[in-house]
Amino acid sequence: MPISILMPALSPTMEKGKLAKWLMKEGDQVSAGDVLAEIETDKATMEIEAVEEGVLAKILVADGTDDVPVNQAIAIILEEGEETSALDGFDANSASPVAPALTPPHEGEGNKDDASISSPPVGEVSAQRADGGGNSRVFASPLARRIAKQNNIEISVLAGSGPHGRIVKRDVEKAIKEGVPTAAATSSPATAVAGAMTDAEIFKMYEPDSYELVPHDSMRKIIAERLTQSKQTVPHFYLSVDCELDSLLAARSKLNASAPKDGDGKPVWKISVNDFIVKAMAVALQKVPDANASWAPSGMLKHKKSDVGVAVSIPGGLITPIVRDAETKGLSQISMEIKDMAKRARNRKLMPHEYQGGSTAVSNLGMFGIKNFSAVINPPHGTILAVGGGEKRPVVVGDKVEIKTIMSVTLSTDHRAVDGALGALLLGAFKECIEEPAMMLV
Repeated sequence: MPISILMPALSPTMEKGKLAKWLMKEGDQVSAGDVLAEIETDKATMEIEAVEEGVLAKILVADGTDDVPVNQAIAIILEEGEETSALDGFDANSASPVAPALTPPHEGEGNKDDASISSPPVGEVSAQRADGGGNSRVFASPLARRIAKQNNIEISVLAGSGPHGRIVKRDVEKAIKEGVPTAAATSSPATAVAGAMTDAEIFKMYEPDSYELVPHDSMRKIIAERLTQSKQTVPHFYLSVDCELDSLLAARSKLNASAPKDGDGKPVWKISVNDFIVKAMAVALQKVPDANASWAPSGMLKHKKSDVGVAVSIPGGLITPIVRDAETKGLSQISMEIKDMAKRARNRKLMPHEYQGGSTAVSNLGMFGIKNFSAVINPPHGTILAVGGGEKRPVVVGDKVEIKTIMSVTLSTDHRAVDGALGALLLGAFKECIEEPAMMLV
């Protein structure tokens, strides 16, 4: 039977994407693992691979098409020996899905227990057949799917315990042992804003020749949807504190002066104040572990590691690559990682696992002369730290007025996960690390 290739969800939150370019043409022979096309999401450009063999019989979505919904058919493959007549009357979007996954590049089917997989699925492609089963897309590893099929278990009703809710081997084995659970009802918050003005209502307020209409790209649309959703559903709570930077700046100067040189005589690394901030936040989360949390409807996620996002401005929007296990890394390593990810982010070359997850983020606008601001939480993070610029200010020390370098920071917390007192403890631990940098080593 003909096989429909669907628009893949390259991240758990992706709803639409742009089919940037086909790398194969109609009539080409397709083997499993062949790269079919390039897909642009709001964050990155990625290649997708085939999971079936056959002939690329028909391309349904042309190069450069924007806003292609996830799970919409984008092409049809004919299996070996099938004639083009098999396409007559075939509805690519009404076929029922079977095992919908391309094995991520780092994951093999084999006999390895997939419980150890720590990265979300990348480049995953859904395949639909005209002779398949259910109606919804399910994230599951190939090994879990095979075991479920062998034991006649409907995988779509299982709860996944793997990364990002992915169904893995142990979930299927549990279902075999304990029985198949009842499928849980799921819902997603609406992104539409009640009472929002329409295009027509806005346009009529301005003279036709007084403006230029620049259509939103996919990144700007997704940012608008996610942050609107955040402000509608996350109860934000704000805490601010001033931090003295003089000890940190002195330590930074010494560390940068001692940096080794490369073959051209340039320092191998150059630590910034922001690198100290990321490290301080990571250490603070370890000192106040209850604040290292994310809210989920079924329970609180208490994170063991300090995975800290760093907001990076890129053309058309913002992305937040994650420094993993930041509490275990030195300042030079954090600095080099941030520089590398920021460069690749601006070229839209980050992989999804590099900007998804984490429990907190740092947004620093100090380099723009901003003194203080409040940042919007990016779910599922429980907090975000807004950092202003350091400036000389008069400070009362004992009975004297001294000039100190002061930086104002504001912590936004999801009050469901991190309430006021807990947020204050976290901010206090952060302030201690900033003002006494040696505390980051304890």
